[in-house]
Amino acid sequence: MDSANNEKIVGYFIEEAKEHLETIEKGILDLESAINDEERINELFRAAHSIKGGAAMLNFTSIQKTSHRLEDAFKILRDETIEPDSTLESLFLKAYDILQDLLERLQGPFGLSEDEGEEIMKEAEPHFVELLNYIEQLVAGESPDVQKITSASVRSSTPSLTAIPSDEITMQVRQILQQMLVIFKQDATPNNRQQLQGMCDKLVKLAPAENGWQNLLKCARLAIGNPKHSYRLLAPVIIKEVKLAGDCLEVGKGSEITPSQGLEQLAHSKLPQVLVTVDPVIAAETIHKVFNPEQISKLVNLLQAK
Repeated sequence: MDSANNEKIVGYFIEEAKEHLETIEKGILDLESAINDEERINELFRAAHSIKGGAAMLNFTSIQKTSHRLEDAFKILRDETIEPDSTLESLFLKAYDILQDLLERLQGPFGLSEDEGEEIMKEAEPHFVELLNYIEQLVAGESPDVQKITSASVRSSTPSLTAIPSDEITMQVRQILQQMLVIFKQDATPNNRQQLQGMCDKLVKLAPAENGWQNLLKCARLAIGNPKHSYRLLAPVIIKEVKLAGDCLEVGKGSEITPSQGLEQLAHSKLPQVLVTVDPVIAAETIHKVFNPEQISKLVNLLQAK
């Protein structure tokens, strides 16, 4: 997969992340209503969670950590009963602005460097500590004074930005997707197509009871095995769908997993048909016109094995 295709995958991530950001912004601006609506607060949690998962897969560490801290905050709102106030809304909006800034820099002409991301996260750390501590005091029924909240007062009780616990299945999904990305960057060969299919088989075993997951991976395997599909075509579709399906598994939404129409088409599209005459000389000429040297060599080996 060349740089243009890599940019395409990043583009998919940014496009999806922006949709999730819009969900988060709307929820924060209507926080009082969202907190009292189980589905809406779950939606905010899933939006942050999805951005975290995509960023982790693509090694955008600063975006991963920022969205993880937002996910932690939304989880508390989901699991506890609190009365939100204007201060809480302001703290959430500031956290949203940090994540939005990181994504805008990633999309910019110079991208988001690792050093730049680390510097932004270093500056943002006190704010996330402040946000989580404020929420904890609201949960405890206290009347917190935001001016008195300091990072030193809660650092021992707040998880570090570098400590990101993940479900074992989710971690394995991301690791395998990263391995697939490495192969998709190479030239397509029968050998590395088989490697990719083997990775699909590994993914299948992670959730053997989930029919949707099984069907999606079956489609991915079939699509990869079709030699007329280039990696430029396959990579963005398969990486995105497996990543989203992995997110569904992590939040207990395995029943919602289903392959997209595009993936279904890639999986079940017919191989090109070639009519070959019984005349050996003419058949050889046809084969040389249609097949590449690698395919011809494989065909010879198959004929000799018969």
